[in-house]
Amino acid sequence: MDFTVLTLFPEMICAAANHSIFKRGLDQGLLRLNCVDIRDFSTSKHRQVDDYPYGGGLGMVMMAQPIYDAHQHALSTYHAMHKPRTVYLTPAGKPLTQSMATDFSHEDSLVLLCGHYEGIDERVIEEIVTDEISIGDYILTGGELAALVLMDAVARLVPGVLGKEGSFADESFSANVLEYPKYTRPPQVLGRAVPDILLSGNHKAIENWRREQALQRTKSRRPDLLGNV
Repeated sequence: MDFTVLTLFPEMICAAANHSIFKRGLDQGLLRLNCVDIRDFSTSKHRQVDDYPYGGGLGMVMMAQPIYDAHQHALSTYHAMHKPRTVYLTPAGKPLTQSMATDFSHEDSLVLLCGHYEGIDERVIEEIVTDEISIGDYILTGGELAALVLMDAVARLVPGVLGKEGSFADESFSANVLEYPKYTRPPQVLGRAVPDILLSGNHKAIENWRREQALQRTKSRRPDLLGNV
């Protein structure tokens, strides 16, 4: 799967992607990453990419032209008949969910657009963006961290990246419930013991216990999810 990130800080994306599961996917050729510096497409000798907002107000707005040209450059690296989805990371977007990450993972490629300052000229959003995604109801300095979150959530669902396809089957949100509690050795630590059922060897009982624990945890922490179970 190809990820192309349009950003003012390509080094931020590339450095973070060079670790853990994402790096393994890159090394195996299952993932590919291209970071495009929007400033490279500025027509200003000072590489300006922002200007004051029409109508007044605080802050600066990213200009349409450098973003559009960066996007056109990104598209030129794909086959003429292939137009990848372009995702704008913005607090105004739809909240990212596991089902959305799964949907994105079925794509051959994604273009991610990272905003900055007070936002992006609406005209370029209307022209090139297919999806607007938020990672939460809070404000970040720029879209880079949000892009990394989306990349991680999607990349781990690409076949082969995690190694075993079942690795994420029982994770939180995969079945609209939170994940059950996990334990490892030793059986006693910090004055607390592993639940006896997990040491019983009774796999059917363990499966039932995990399901019950997952439902109880969801009811306590995220009851809104239970309507989808």
